[in-house]
Amino acid sequence: MRFVVTAGPTREPIDPVRFLSNRSSGKMGYAIAEAALAAGHTVTLISGPVCLPKPVGARFISITTSDDLYRAVHRAIRKCDALVMCAAVADYKPAKVQRRKMKKQKMSFALQLVPTQDILASLSHRARKFLVIGFAAETHDLEIKARRKLRKKNCDIIVANDVSKIDCGMESDVNAVTIFLRSGETETISRTSKKIIARNLVKIISKMSEKCLTKKA
Repeated sequence: MRFVVTAGPTREPIDPVRFLSNRSSGKMGYAIAEAALAAGHTVTLISGPVCLPKPVGARFISITTSDDLYRAVHRAIRKCDALVMCAAVADYKPAKVQRRKMKKQKMSFALQLVPTQDILASLSHRARKFLVIGFAAETHDLEIKARRKLRKKNCDIIVANDVSKIDCGMESDVNAVTIFLRSGETETISRTSKKIIARNLVKIISKMSEKCLTKKA
């Protein structure tokens, strides 16, 4: 299979030295890329700024902003069998980027934000030839929000995790997830290393792809 995996955060510039971002370390996305490579698949890894070594054998594409990621994903999906959207994409970006560094002032100021492009929603819903795996990082109502995202974004799989926990998830080497499939099936993986979760997820994606090919045949 040909995997396209997105990983890490995006950075939305405010001025030449400041930006809006999030706590994503990229560890989950990189683990998925490595697991797919180990299973014999080809991998394109599209990564935001992280402090991780590039997986050996993957085609690597570096991005910074959500707009960069949008363009990179739409180019990469022309030749892919599974898109794994693990990157933590900023929901908002500054309406205007200052060309010069903003000086600190004693008075308060308001930063106008506008929504970023919704990459999952932008994918074609008709005759799609690749699987779409989305991620849902939530602090409450995990199952309700994950199932809603599965339907609304027309994903084949949603991987959901509770980011309110302090002992796993963002910036950690471990995680605990529930995997929701379009068929209605679910699989819960208790707290374990992200590498183990990645291997299980790659197996689930591979089996789903095989079922799709069997149906077409």
